[in-house]
Amino acid sequence: MSLTDNPIPANFIRHIIGDDLKSNKHSSKVATRFPPEPNGYLHIGHAKSICLNFGLAAENNGTCNLRFDDTNPEKESIEYMESIERDVKWLGFDWDGLFHASDYFEQLYQYAEQLIKQGQAYVDSLSPEEIRVNRGTLTEPGKESPDRHRPIEENLDLFRRMRAGEFADGQYVLRAKIDMASPNINMRDPVIYRIRRVHHHRTADAWCIYPMYDYTHCISDALEGITHSICTLEFEDHRPLYDWVLEQLKTPCHPQQIEFARLQLEYTIVSKRKLNQLVMEKHVNGWDDPRMPTIAGLKRAGVTPKAIREFCERIGVTKQNSWIEMSVLEYCIREDLNENSPRAMAVMNPLRLVIDNYPDGKTEQLVIGNHPQKPELGNRDVPFSKVILIEQDDFAEIPPPKFKRLVNGGEVRLRGAYVIQCNEVLKDDNGNIVELRCTYDPDTLGKNPEGRKVKGVIHWVSEQHALPAEIRLYDRLFTVPNPDNEANFLDVLNPDSLQILSDCRVETSLGKATTDSRYQFERTGYFCLDSKDSVDGKLVFNRTVTLRDSWEKD
Repeated sequence: MSLTDNPIPANFIRHIIGDDLKSNKHSSKVATRFPPEPNGYLHIGHAKSICLNFGLAAENNGTCNLRFDDTNPEKESIEYMESIERDVKWLGFDWDGLFHASDYFEQLYQYAEQLIKQGQAYVDSLSPEEIRVNRGTLTEPGKESPDRHRPIEENLDLFRRMRAGEFADGQYVLRAKIDMASPNINMRDPVIYRIRRVHHHRTADAWCIYPMYDYTHCISDALEGITHSICTLEFEDHRPLYDWVLEQLKTPCHPQQIEFARLQLEYTIVSKRKLNQLVMEKHVNGWDDPRMPTIAGLKRAGVTPKAIREFCERIGVTKQNSWIEMSVLEYCIREDLNENSPRAMAVMNPLRLVIDNYPDGKTEQLVIGNHPQKPELGNRDVPFSKVILIEQDDFAEIPPPKFKRLVNGGEVRLRGAYVIQCNEVLKDDNGNIVELRCTYDPDTLGKNPEGRKVKGVIHWVSEQHALPAEIRLYDRLFTVPNPDNEANFLDVLNPDSLQILSDCRVETSLGKATTDSRYQFERTGYFCLDSKDSVDGKLVFNRTVTLRDSWEKD
């Protein structure tokens, strides 16, 4: 286990586990599990569950398994399994055991036969629609299937023939025989096996019947010796079924199911179906698009594992469903990146600036600190020459109020360099500004001119030495806090969620950037080198987050 030096904050689950340890309720040490379905990439909501399950095990010197719930092969793939393993490890955790529900298919089948022999399961020929109608409502009891009282031997024979592949898909199901009048609809004879001829990515075509999640999950927990089965609140009504199955089978281990509120993050969707729709319909560029709330997307955007873990710790664990503002996540990201990211200069919309009194052909290597508050991060050499590039919006012919950048006739300091003064503005035939002619004060390197203050500071790069780069400005994917509440969530996609700037110039030190590096581009935001498209010498930088919250409410 890892991250024992970063324990999760106090929450009701910690208290439950603490009490269980004091009372010796479980004969073994604390054992948890993270049980994702391999039918998509993990998202920020899964990160909360990962941090909770692995964190609780770590701080109690216990174990945590990674178990794939691979009982629905139609939607599952090796790609998703591999991505899940990568994401868990990237977040900083490692599992004590790697398991799959499919590891237990034979045991699950034998347990199902046991339920049949005990008179607690039966083969039903009703269609899914008939089962749904007969299940009843919250105010009306369900109606028993005509097959509910089928003899045990007949049920056993039919179930074995289901396994042998004698029947068509959907012709029969196996149902638990519990209570069709139960106030909990989940206890009204739920389906626990169905016929489905689908190739499984691990068991191939060995099986044509597959167990349902509610039946599989509790048994898998018991077989692995899990002590605390932690899940989200939507499974609270399923807990009686979880306990019923284990009680009837008299498994040697009976884990305790505990529910907590899932993560609901504003400006985000976490439905795998909708995320898959975004990918398949190409509203985004894959599961790892930096606008996606997937862990792969957050990683590609430049978010660090530490920031995600801090976010999960900060929001805590409760029983009450609530919405978390996106600004909370962004604050954790900024806080981490501000502390640990070296500074660099990148010009996104270049404007040429010629320093007339700077010697022709001369180049200086200016030494600039990598972090204003952390000298231990060292310095870098930044070339300075006669022609530099600045941001277009760092110059204004008619400046707005409180404009502290460059104006015609005015002075400004170049970051880490000299004070310059603009003397002339050159325009093309259409009246567009194409060049500034300036002079510099050679005595102002690292200091203000004597007798006057220069308040404005702008960033720059040397035209001769700067590297071309593409910069992608990512923003929130949706324009409203709760896109799931819309009739069609696609109607509130943010048309400005991605802006691609292809004519940018960056300082030479960024030529050594790696995909593990994060930078604060001076006065612009936090960026990282794109892990996919920065190939063959091409530099592509993704914006992780802006310097300040541009969505802040008035």
